[in-house]
Amino acid sequence: MTENPLKIKLQGYKLILGSGSPRRKLFLEELGLDFEVRPKSVAEIYPEHLQGREISEYLAQLKATPFKQELQPKEIVLTSDTVVWHNGASLAKAATPQEAFQMLRTLSGDWHEVITSVCFTALDFQKTVSAVTEVKFKEFSDEEINYYIEQCQPFDKAGAYGIQEWIGMIGISEIKGSYTNVVGLPTHLVYDTLLNL
Repeated sequence: MTENPLKIKLQGYKLILGSGSPRRKLFLEELGLDFEVRPKSVAEIYPEHLQGREISEYLAQLKATPFKQELQPKEIVLTSDTVVWHNGASLAKAATPQEAFQMLRTLSGDWHEVITSVCFTALDFQKTVSAVTEVKFKEFSDEEINYYIEQCQPFDKAGAYGIQEWIGMIGISEIKGSYTNVVGLPTHLVYDTLLNL
């Protein structure tokens, strides 16, 4: 029986997912990897001058900081951050239905970028990779936006939406780049990076 090439490569290593995201956990499971989930919370604050991928890379690395004191040899921690970038601004997680509505109204009928950065940290190295996907939404009616917010409560997601949810099914007219990146983890990059570490 042929084994998963990445699983063979990671033999003797322990992979740690430093995130409580159910979507990221599911993707690592679907890649066929053994890993431990060990989320740690950090204040996701970044310098104001950062733009686009600089923000997600900074935050992915910041999320790795609490692990540095406790990592053992042959442990690799994976931390990640996703940014929705539109018209020169980062759309973070919405705190209220009003904020979510405003974000989706802004994204409606336009292109935006979804940038996910993944930071791989071990005792002797740190490497950060990023993927950028361009997404185009159709023009939403207020009723569609309100229905989505009430049904899906998208307050844990950058840009106040999940591509895999109702709004993605009815609203995304074009996508350029990785789909899994928009969900929250560019699986092709994770696979290649771990394979080549």
